[in-house]
Amino acid sequence: MSQSKFKNLFQSKLHLNPVILEELLTCEVEKYVLPQHRDHENTQRRTPRMAFTETHEELIKEGEQWMKDTANSCTIVAALVATVVFASAITVPGGNNGNSGRPIFYDEMAFIIFGISDAVALFASTSSVLIFLSILTSKYAENDFLYALPKRLIIGLITLLLSIITMMVAFTATIYLVFGDKKFWVLITVICLACLPVTLFIFLQFPLLLDIFKSTYYSRTFRKQSDRLLY
Repeated sequence: MSQSKFKNLFQSKLHLNPVILEELLTCEVEKYVLPQHRDHENTQRRTPRMAFTETHEELIKEGEQWMKDTANSCTIVAALVATVVFASAITVPGGNNGNSGRPIFYDEMAFIIFGISDAVALFASTSSVLIFLSILTSKYAENDFLYALPKRLIIGLITLLLSIITMMVAFTATIYLVFGDKKFWVLITVICLACLPVTLFIFLQFPLLLDIFKSTYYSRTFRKQSDRLLY
């Protein structure tokens, strides 16, 4: 199969840059080659690794650009979430008691839920920012596309999803503290609306997350193992 056909097939199945699978194929082939033959030079005095690097130079560049674009977009979203939840932690719902300095809703269960959710959202969004920054500052070596970069992207997307979910929980708890006792229908409406962005994020990003996870850890191409060596 030619490189272009292989690339198109992989992209149509996983919607990912083919660098990951190309690297997997190389690692798999190396298992069946005698160790003393892995560094042999061809007629052009190139080792198999050198030939692989030169042949897939464009794929590496495409994979690097795709990773950077994805990480950059997710970093912006995670930073916005961190900003919102940090501001809400400082300005607590209902304000503070003028005498004791404690929040007015200090003893309310909804306020405890708000505090926990807001803290989790802040920690998750901050972690997500750091993870995506590590992707942006990566060296983008060939081996990085095999596990390091996909693993970081998976963790980054999961922490970003967690931050969005907990941010919506904190927002719903705030609405309950303000309107819940008197206008229950307001709470129900807010809960339904809060589920909308979470559902959209899962619907739009979960297929990508699942594809990356499968291609990184459960690639069907390499489930069958063999002890046969190539001479």
